Amino acid sequence: MFAAETGGMLQQARETGEQFGFNKSIFISQIISVLVVALLLKKFAYGPILQILLERRERIEAGLKNADRIKAELAKTEAARLEILNKANVQANKLIEEARAAAAKVQEVETQKAIAAAEQIIVKARQAAEADHARMLAELRKEIGGLVVKATTQVTGKILTLDDQKRLADETNRQVAA
Repeated sequence: MFAAETGGMLQQARETGEQFGFNKSIFISQIISVLVVALLLKKFAYGPILQILLERRERIEAGLKNADRIKAELAKTEAARLEILNKANVQANKLIEEARAAAAKVQEVETQKAIAAAEQIIVKARQAAEADHARMLAELRKEIGGLVVKATTQVTGKILTLDDQKRLADETNRQVAA
């Protein structure tokens, strides 16, 4: 019974194909043409496009990792800067206290001289602390500028000119100073 139905279906398919002008050789040539076009598209269009997209994704991931690393380094540098400032303040306060203790032990006549000397020590200590602070800020700005230039070069994949590097360093210094 199944064979009779299958034979009837094949006969009906042949008749429908003949009615619409079905030609086996043209049909086979069209299948071959579609396969050739699909293979050419795969080799010369889809393959290179997928490769470019993969490379772009890898560059973006590398850039993001670099940005995270730079942020961590910047936070570490900022913490070191704050630690140095705190140490300088502690040392300045210690010098002030030592000068005051020494002045209290000196006789009344010597008190005036000790106070003047202590004030000079305080001024020098503050100047030294300010000079150290300014030096550390300058070093920090230079290091951050270098890191920004390096990160920008790696993220953009472009070699920066001296003007670009100077502009990036200046912008970074302005932001760090704010």
